[in-house]
Amino acid sequence: MPVELIAASDAWCTFARDLTRRAMLPYYREFDLLWIEEAFDEAWGWREQWLVMEGEDVLGFCSLSQDRQALFIRELHLVPEQRGRGVGSQVLETLAGWAAQRRLPLLRLMVFKSNPARQLYLRHGFVEMGEDDCFVRMQRVIG
Repeated sequence: MPVELIAASDAWCTFARDLTRRAMLPYYREFDLLWIEEAFDEAWGWREQWLVMEGEDVLGFCSLSQDRQALFIRELHLVPEQRGRGVGSQVLETLAGWAAQRRLPLLRLMVFKSNPARQLYLRHGFVEMGEDDCFVRMQRVIG
């Protein structure tokens, strides 16, 4: 069954925050960063929020923003039992399609240096554009 992205109402904020915290807390600890619940909730209000669905099953969520050049993947998290089965790949290709539909030349994201998802992004045409102490900035040219 294909994966689809469905707009997430505010009722899904707690689910998304908890999923993000569980996925990201090891990286926050590794890089000595502070997880702030309120920052997540504030960003929820100004970003596009999407549930990753397979039929009636919620597999995860993604959070997006955009500017005149790029669609930014701010968050992309799957529930643990859905990882490693190609769901993330389907979401990335869907988002590349959305960037093209919106006439945006780039799909961008930032990933923790030690996050194995970095390899997934490289396999999907993202290139590393720079890094800081914690993160690698990546982008994929659309079109």
